[in-house]
Amino acid sequence: MLESNKDSLKLEAMKRVVGLIAKGKNASELFPAVVKNVASKNIELKKLVYVYLVRYAEEQQDLALLSISTFQRALKDPNQFIRGSALRVLSSIRVPIIVPIMMLAIKEAAADLSPYVRKTSAHAIQKLYSMDPDQKEQLIEVIEKLLKDKSTLVAGSVVMAFEEVCPDRIDLIHKNYRKLCNLLVDVEEWGQVVIISMLTRYARTQFTSPWKEGAMFDENNEKAFYDSDSEEKKDQTEAQPYIMDPDHRLLLRNTKPLLQSRNTAVVMSVAQLYWHLAPKHEVNIVTKSLVRLLRSHREVQYIVLQNIATMSIQRKGMFEPFMKSFYVRSTDATHIKTLKLEILTNLANEANISTILREFQTYVKSQDKAFAAATIQAIGRCATNISEVTDTCLNGLVLLLSNRDETVVAESVVVIKKLLQTQPTQHSEIIKHMAKLFDNITVSMARASILWLMGEYCERVPKIAPDVLRKMAKTFTAEEDIVKLQTVNLAAKLYLTNSKQTKLLTHYDIRDRTRFIRQLIVPNEKSGALNKYARRILLAPKPAPVLESAFKDRDRYQLGTLSHSLNTKATGYLELSDWPAVAPDQSVRNVEVIEPVRNPDTLLIIVLLHACLILTHKSGSESEEESSEESDKTSSDSGKSSSGSEKSSSESEPEQKKKKKMTKAPQKKSKPTANLCLLRFIPVFPMSLQVTTPSFGPVKTYELLHHMTGKGLSAKYHFSRQPCLYQPSMVAVQVILTNSSDHSLEEIHIGDRSPASLNIHCFNTIERLEPEASVTVSMGIDFSDSTQAANFQLCTKEDQFSVSIQPAVGELLMPSTMTEQDFSKEQGKLLGMNETSATITMATANTSSQAISKQVLCAANVGVVSSSANNFHRFAGRTVSSRALVLVSLELKESSTALLTINTEKSVMASMLLRDLKQALAQA
Repeated sequence: MLESNKDSLKLEAMKRVVGLIAKGKNASELFPAVVKNVASKNIELKKLVYVYLVRYAEEQQDLALLSISTFQRALKDPNQFIRGSALRVLSSIRVPIIVPIMMLAIKEAAADLSPYVRKTSAHAIQKLYSMDPDQKEQLIEVIEKLLKDKSTLVAGSVVMAFEEVCPDRIDLIHKNYRKLCNLLVDVEEWGQVVIISMLTRYARTQFTSPWKEGAMFDENNEKAFYDSDSEEKKDQTEAQPYIMDPDHRLLLRNTKPLLQSRNTAVVMSVAQLYWHLAPKHEVNIVTKSLVRLLRSHREVQYIVLQNIATMSIQRKGMFEPFMKSFYVRSTDATHIKTLKLEILTNLANEANISTILREFQTYVKSQDKAFAAATIQAIGRCATNISEVTDTCLNGLVLLLSNRDETVVAESVVVIKKLLQTQPTQHSEIIKHMAKLFDNITVSMARASILWLMGEYCERVPKIAPDVLRKMAKTFTAEEDIVKLQTVNLAAKLYLTNSKQTKLLTHYDIRDRTRFIRQLIVPNEKSGALNKYARRILLAPKPAPVLESAFKDRDRYQLGTLSHSLNTKATGYLELSDWPAVAPDQSVRNVEVIEPVRNPDTLLIIVLLHACLILTHKSGSESEEESSEESDKTSSDSGKSSSGSEKSSSESEPEQKKKKKMTKAPQKKSKPTANLCLLRFIPVFPMSLQVTTPSFGPVKTYELLHHMTGKGLSAKYHFSRQPCLYQPSMVAVQVILTNSSDHSLEEIHIGDRSPASLNIHCFNTIERLEPEASVTVSMGIDFSDSTQAANFQLCTKEDQFSVSIQPAVGELLMPSTMTEQDFSKEQGKLLGMNETSATITMATANTSSQAISKQVLCAANVGVVSSSANNFHRFAGRTVSSRALVLVSLELKESSTALLTINTEKSVMASMLLRDLKQALAQA
């Protein structure tokens, strides 16, 4: 089939081959037959061939090299998917001889018009670097260029390349820091993970620690961020509070919404960022999101619980309200149970310990032996950490010594031994009880622990300890080494405290330990003065063991990393820097906003447009005056005609009709068509600059500031959907300011904005606004093709109010005019990843052509493309900021269903626009 002359057979064959690969089958034997089709003119076939080649090019390098000229030609293919696939195949042929070809291809792809190809070039950078590290400097130049890319499709991939090639070159991030923060919410999910990780490391090198003792924070930190209240600033300076860098706050603010992400890795990345960067009183916001992840798969639970275990050591209060979420279920795997147990132990305090111990009593009875043993260790830790329950825990552990399960008994003995070291004088009865059970205990570690206790506190049980030693002497040769060593230690300690009863038992040897102890307790000529210190050596006071969490020091690794999970430094791990004592210069992150230089022709066009508007307005008012004069004349003439009815009745009907036409003529002249004709010869703007209500429906008005919040000042805004005169990349916004107070408002203006790099053309300061008066002003905002809100301050002379303008995705477009043929041609270039479609159900009232156009134009600022078919509706537009083409097509099906398709490079915008249009067409 692959060698057939028919493309249909070849295409079917390639589908089967790719299907085999997807199932994990080895299809490498077909490489010669597949590679012959790489030059096919059939786009679909060529795509599948490249999918195959990407998989096997590394294994079949010699055969792949034979087609390298074809790959190079494909780098110039009109189809972006083919260009990207060719680069992927080229970078998969890991042969040093083609390094120069790869480097040239990467550089060309980095300047490609398609963001998909630029993204692919970022992936190829990592492959080339791993093959030839000597190309590092040239690759850094490409990375620096791609970091400036404004496409959300490219951002994650280039940051990954940065992390692989030059993670120490933070100077490359300075100018792109704010852009990356602002793009973050629109980047694809795995790109978000990479960018957040990189920005976490970056922030630790550029900002001072927010964890300083005595640091003072405003509740919402707005004053510290905007630095606007001079009096409070003076007071804070005297108290020397911590004032967060605006860029530090920008990162925290822009990552916070991602806690709602459906991707668990994104949520975990944001959680670790807040843990390592946020002020301590703000870290709690990640708690609910982390607990929500515990509903995920077992593998996700394991990693999340590890990170929560680390957090809960330092911040118990974070997770205490969600304690029930960490209760162990019978269906949990052992490692999940153990981690939940660890967290419950970390959360234990005087208030909740009784609840936790009741839960532990259930766990001890578990059939899972490893988990039961871990529970006993947890009880011991609770007893150590909370002195009020130490006796209760000890008594409970002693009861477990009668358990039938050897594992439970052994673990109980070990934990009791550690607890007794903390209060040895108070628990001689427990030691006696353990001695009685000694014969029934078979686990080596438990027997060794009891022997150690007997030796350490032999003076408190002077009658029992020698008897235990006597029994051990009989079974000494059959014991494990650890038990033998503790038996020898017991013998030595008893010899020093009760030599009469134990002298005959101390001659049992076990290699070096026995010889050493003999020199201590049985002096001879060669031993010197060592025996004088025997008591101080063997019976020296020993510090009580510290029962602590296994996760105590694990926070030295960045949360969410492989190193943190394994508790050891993994290959490629990049350590977090300590906070700098003094913050580096923040001006390195400032990006100069270059105002567009208008050429004389553009300025002339703008002047002509303004002249048109003035003439239109004048002619409109004149026409109203003329029409009113005509109506006056008509009414006066009618009076005359009534008095002279004989004359009018004698006139013929044709003459009367002629008079009627003459009276209507002046009204036709009053229409301003001649003036508006000028607009047809101005190609710069696709729409008229008149700020009027659109013909398809009322303008949607949104509240910007309520008069109660604004102390009498209220503001509403709407998107005028007209080209912005201030800058082509800006969206025009009309703001209506109203003074609802009983006094004048002065100096109304725009204050600080967030982010600081946000490009806004502010309206001129309104010096005075009288009570009950309103004024309409114009603004321009560059949203950079993102629906992220523009936050700024609306200020008066006395007050400042934080407001935000949130654009719907449809307001980020401008209509584009094209023919049906051009539409189809452009749509053909935007397939694959650039196409988003869905079958929708429309309301019955929206099935007519007029209703469809009305609903679509209400939701999005696009232009109607004429269609030759009644069941097809097409609309075209471009994004205001980047001028990316957006094509909308609606194919009507049966029963009020339709196929809605959106083609654009802006994949995130496409999915959002699809959702809005689907909702608009579904509602009546």
